[in-house]
Amino acid sequence: MRNQLLHTAIIAALQAGKAILEIYHSGAFDIELKEDNSPLTRADTDSHKVIMSYLEPTDIPVLSEEGRDIPYNERKAWRQLWIVDPIDGTKEFIKRNGEFTVNIALIENKKPIIGVIFVPVTGELYFSSKEIGAFKVAVNLKDYDVDALLSKGNKLPLQREDKSFTIVASRSHMSAETESYVQEIRDIHGEVKLISKGSSLKLCMVAEGAANCYPRFAPTMEWDTAAGQAICEHAGVEVLDWETKKNMLYNREKLLNNWFLVT
Repeated sequence: MRNQLLHTAIIAALQAGKAILEIYHSGAFDIELKEDNSPLTRADTDSHKVIMSYLEPTDIPVLSEEGRDIPYNERKAWRQLWIVDPIDGTKEFIKRNGEFTVNIALIENKKPIIGVIFVPVTGELYFSSKEIGAFKVAVNLKDYDVDALLSKGNKLPLQREDKSFTIVASRSHMSAETESYVQEIRDIHGEVKLISKGSSLKLCMVAEGAANCYPRFAPTMEWDTAAGQAICEHAGVEVLDWETKKNMLYNREKLLNNWFLVT
């Protein structure tokens, strides 16, 4: 059953990626500002519609930014739920730097058990489940077979030649606290490489072994991290709530995440 749900999530992410790329290449973004002054584009909306068309038939409830007003009294009874971000990194989408993703996670008893992250511009697909582990594979959106993708993915973490201590941090949300943390690590390790990336790519970089850690001392929401946490945990990487020092849990009453550290 879970393998079928992973299959469904992968198809949803890839088809959403197709819809996003059509708008990305057209340049007709139709940008609006949400209540918090963050941007919303036609691609966000179209991606959400595509994803819902695949997830709704599973009869598992979906939590996303579009459904953030669902009362907790209703949500708290959900043993399983999908957590979706149709475009993680809308600012990067608008900048046209390619550093945005489609995020889909399946949560069971507050823990992520399936994660899918697709990078439309590069065709990189990350996927994981509790049973099979975490994988990365390149996708040709014009011709793909999900069963083949599941069988030929490269298991995470991957080997890397560069052994220098590497920290990945947000491209759009670098904070003074993060800079202070980076300096602390430099004091311990000496030379440290700092890489800036957008969206959930930062979690993916730690999961695949391209970075040693990702400190996030700035606001994020559950849909920003759920899929990435699944992929990290299934690759043997921890995503720790900075306050509790435990793995982050999901479908909480407050959907705003605490600060966290991926390591």
